[in-house]
Amino acid sequence: MKIKFKKPKYLRNLLIGLTLLMFAVFLGVLYFSLKATTESVTVLQIQALELGAENEELKQTLASNLEELDSLKNDDQYKINQDLKAKIRNIESIYSKAVSAYEELLKLKESSDDTEDFDDQYTEALVLLAKLNYEEATTKLTDLSNKIGDEQTKIAASFAIPKTVPVNNAPPGSGYSRQTVQTDIGQYLVSIVAGDLSSTRIIVDTASTGDCHNDCPVLPLATYVSRNNAYAGINGSYFCPASYPSCAGKTNSFDTLLMNKDKTYFNSDNNVYSNVPAVIFGGSYIRFISQSLEWGRDTGIDSMLANQALLVHGGNITFGGDGDPKKGSKAGRSFVANQGSKVYIGVVHSATVAEAAIVLKAMNMENALNLDSGGSTALYSGGYKIGPGRDIPNAILFVQK
Repeated sequence: MKIKFKKPKYLRNLLIGLTLLMFAVFLGVLYFSLKATTESVTVLQIQALELGAENEELKQTLASNLEELDSLKNDDQYKINQDLKAKIRNIESIYSKAVSAYEELLKLKESSDDTEDFDDQYTEALVLLAKLNYEEATTKLTDLSNKIGDEQTKIAASFAIPKTVPVNNAPPGSGYSRQTVQTDIGQYLVSIVAGDLSSTRIIVDTASTGDCHNDCPVLPLATYVSRNNAYAGINGSYFCPASYPSCAGKTNSFDTLLMNKDKTYFNSDNNVYSNVPAVIFGGSYIRFISQSLEWGRDTGIDSMLANQALLVHGGNITFGGDGDPKKGSKAGRSFVANQGSKVYIGVVHSATVAEAAIVLKAMNMENALNLDSGGSTALYSGGYKIGPGRDIPNAILFVQK
């Protein structure tokens, strides 16, 4: 999704070129003076900003300039002024804020088409960066982030459950249902699909055949459903979308534990001691664990997937918030849950993750695990009920036995 700039192309190219080249200089000094490695990732983040195809040559120039700065490696580090180091770190922080604001703007575009004023304000911040006016650029970016937050709150407050949707806290016995659930904190719309383990096999399918850490393959949820002859499916674990600059160098990757339908374990080495919760689909049973480290690498199961947070466990709410603003914002919250041998996949609409836990507890779920949300949210049952959302690296599927 591209930011629509209003500036003339020649001015836009000049401003962006100055910004990128200036950033390269500061970045090179910071890299070689502090002997850090993360700044090279920041270059990738800046390059990932979708500011127009006409700027590809400028991005190549940026990379070339960084190579030329390699000669600074032999400089005596004690000659670097400490005040300059602090100043450069502050500049780096401003660029990080610019990347964050860009991603916040992308998220807003997932729920609103009226973002022209925000686009213009982001452009103005870039102009200030090009003029080396870091103080005003910081103020502009902070103000933009606040306005985006206010707009997201306004959009969430405007959400209304259709009056035609029945109030029913009992999950469906089979198939798809769209219902209003009554809780102590209000009513919530829930889209949900039921599957019984006596007749349903639950699998996890992946676009990749093995571990992938960058530029990973992704597929639409409908493709996962069709190629497995599934009757229902939902998006899976958190991953790093290619459209986010902060995901540069790890696009479309996920880092939590997973075993797909082909008995292949993903991200096993970096999850030996993981405290990320997980769900195991064992053919005739489903099991939820509070930490991935509790699970070995058994391939006798059908599939397993780790994600956070564990919402309900043993009939009790286990997540009440953790301070993460992403979990604390209103969005469609995908989940997988169970009541005995009945397994459910679905979405709690316009809810925080903590609110989703309350809703699923009100539906008498024994266990429930949060899945990815936001622009990845998709639910399929005889067609898209929600979505299609962005292409995803893995999905949970209901297949008839």
